[in-house]
Amino acid sequence: MSSARDSHKHLPARVAALSGQNLHLCMQCGACAGFCPMAADMDHGPRLLLHLAQVGRIEELLSSRTPWVCAACDACGVICPRGLDVPRIMEALREIYLRSGRDFAALDRLPRPTLKEAPPIALVAAFRKLTA
Repeated sequence: MSSARDSHKHLPARVAALSGQNLHLCMQCGACAGFCPMAADMDHGPRLLLHLAQVGRIEELLSSRTPWVCAACDACGVICPRGLDVPRIMEALREIYLRSGRDFAALDRLPRPTLKEAPPIALVAAFRKLTA
């Protein structure tokens, strides 16, 4: 149903259905990026990611690390003059990514010491969030 092959025209509607947010309310002011504590670690800031979603650039969205780096702290949502809940949009983008059949994290890429020392519940939580 939702894959990277879907028409780019439907992406804003898919994000809206999953997040309850209207991407077209974003006026690209950049306030979200200015207040995001994780922006330095993102390959695309929140403003640019929302723009990519608005114009339906699915492949760029699916290859972006930004939705996974988002801490969902809501600093962006508090400052947004349009009241967009950016963390919910990021969650929707993660869900679209996972529904495309891709995994963001792979068990075989984790260092052995991490697997041995990490609390099992942390691994379970991470893989529930990061894998399809």
